[in-house]
Amino acid sequence: MSTKHPIISVTGSSGAGTTSVRKTFEQIFRREKVKAVFIEGDAFHRYDRLEMRKAMAEAGAKGDHHFSHFGPEANLLEELQNVFQHYGESGQGHTRHYIHDTAEAEQFGTAAGTFTKWEPFPEETDLLFYEGLHGCVATEKINIGKHADLKIGVVPVINLEWIQKIHRDGSTRGYSAEAVTDTILRRMPDYVRYMCPQFTQTDINFQRIPTVDTSNPFIARWIPTPDESMVVIRFRNPQGFDFCYLISMIQNSFMSRPNSIVIPGGKLDLAMQLILTPLILQLVERKRRAS
Repeated sequence: MSTKHPIISVTGSSGAGTTSVRKTFEQIFRREKVKAVFIEGDAFHRYDRLEMRKAMAEAGAKGDHHFSHFGPEANLLEELQNVFQHYGESGQGHTRHYIHDTAEAEQFGTAAGTFTKWEPFPEETDLLFYEGLHGCVATEKINIGKHADLKIGVVPVINLEWIQKIHRDGSTRGYSAEAVTDTILRRMPDYVRYMCPQFTQTDINFQRIPTVDTSNPFIARWIPTPDESMVVIRFRNPQGFDFCYLISMIQNSFMSRPNSIVIPGGKLDLAMQLILTPLILQLVERKRRAS
């Protein structure tokens, strides 16, 4: 953790809603005139798309049928930790972009499924913002979460996460429901081993819960909308948060535990603005005083 160079880490699996959360942070940064540098978790994958397929095939030939991006073997986690540590010490670091589709390929001038070149961070940033799979991951070799000043978890209940992945991969990548199901099964051991424990380390979790039947996510025809959902917001340390104010500002919200608020799904952006803006300003003010 660093006073002069704070780090915000948002952890969640693909399709969990981390992209929407990033947009909310971008709105706060723009409104409050905070200069942030962004890094994406998939920039620290070890393999590009073709290399990953080859690595999966090789792992499968050796009897490992659970090789996935959730696990440490498929990622440059030590490199990611070094970037966190170096930024906390100096405000400097480097990152790259993973090219997901043809639109990004045109934007960055390289093929989909590959990486851009590593580039240094811009000078004089207020904070580092990470969004990806491993913002709080800890193994025998690394502990990335200890370098972050504010740790946010974004995770829907598991059936909803599966529905979102099946629909996203089907609509944007052309995968069949059966192929996505195979991917879910392959990732499950790494999800249990490396993803779930991270949400114990986060400072605040946002977990979306559908209020419609999702008992069989593999046949669901559509993703539950925000109005068909509730969001549980869990604070690891509730001290310092004005829950009465939050409940008064967010209609139809209530406290389910001394450290948890439940809100309507459509109020997620408002809740994040109310909760996170003061925390971001505290980090920036602390940085400026130290500088």
